[in-house]
Amino acid sequence: MAREVLSGDYAQSYAAKLARVDVVAAYPITPQTSIVEKLADLVVTGALRAQYIKVESEHSALQACVSASALGARAYTATSSQGLLLMHELLHWASGMRTPVVMGVANRAVAAPWSIDVDHADSMSQRDTGWIQFYAESNQEVLDTVLAAFRLSEDEAVRLPSMVAMDAFYLTHTVEPVDVPEQADVDRFLPPRSKVGTLDPHRPTRLGSFTSPEHYTEFRHAVASASKAAAQLAPTVEEEYARIVGRDLGGPLPRYLTDDADAILVTMGTATTTARSTVDALRAEGRKVGLAKLRRFRPFPSEEVRALGRTGARIGVLDRSFTYGAAGAAATEVMAALYAASPRPLVRSFVAGLGGRDITPALVRSLYRHLLEEEGPEVVWADLKVPPGEATAEALHG
Repeated sequence: MAREVLSGDYAQSYAAKLARVDVVAAYPITPQTSIVEKLADLVVTGALRAQYIKVESEHSALQACVSASALGARAYTATSSQGLLLMHELLHWASGMRTPVVMGVANRAVAAPWSIDVDHADSMSQRDTGWIQFYAESNQEVLDTVLAAFRLSEDEAVRLPSMVAMDAFYLTHTVEPVDVPEQADVDRFLPPRSKVGTLDPHRPTRLGSFTSPEHYTEFRHAVASASKAAAQLAPTVEEEYARIVGRDLGGPLPRYLTDDADAILVTMGTATTTARSTVDALRAEGRKVGLAKLRRFRPFPSEEVRALGRTGARIGVLDRSFTYGAAGAAATEVMAALYAASPRPLVRSFVAGLGGRDITPALVRSLYRHLLEEEGPEVVWADLKVPPGEATAEALHG
């Protein structure tokens, strides 16, 4: 095990190298660009033996990966924001064709207006494309999760693509110590990909071609079944990673001081770090609060959320995006998972941190105060700036 000081972008690159990817499709977009730049350097120097394909758009990047994966290659690409939106058509093709591509996503706000800062709307808007979705809190978690994602995606019972999302700039361009596993350990955990079920030039066949209503439902059900299989297999994959590499990835919903909590905040990505330190401060003041990190959004960990609901605590869900539905995307899923719970805990949806706005300890304190002490609307835009003299029931002020 070697300790390196890496950005989140380089953590993605080194993970792809350790995975011994066969194909990298590359197209630049801020703040993802240094991922594929580093991979280009690794290929040129011979540190990574892979086919590096420079394409004309993000759409083409994913098409190249889907095609390579269908032939049995281990394929990787990365993107962000508008680039991910341009891939939308191919996201459905990747899951429908059961190609286990792994993609790094640097979460960045989408236009209009233009922004290059963190927001989860890019990947959240792709949540129903059949991809497994992970959200990382640290650069260490980025590297570990990419490796685990390849193992999970490539399992014959799954064969679904995965995206490993990380917050723009908070992770992509911030450096921290990362323990990089030995190549031999990664090879034990992640052997070469099985070629079973892929295209073979010597046995011509068709993949992804036209089908009729007589069969279409079954294709969609197959993807749903594979997603369910991914949820069932994930604990085994993580247990093996911990045994070989020595790090516990924590499961889909790691919990912190939740057993006796009166209020629990569910977070994703780097907001978790701020929330955890705030929990410690509030605990020192005698407030019984806890935290749950939604690390895997797809397949959604409904059983783990139901277990969280049985603590009896009020639950707040912090979304770093808004999807113009009943509530924030993560909050809506939590509410759905708890719909049949008896008794059903109070759940509030908090929207904050859009477009890179800081999620501060003071803001997190206000969310816990709202959960513990106040009645209010189901959906709260927690850091909405309201002009002086005006008020809105949807805004929370700390």
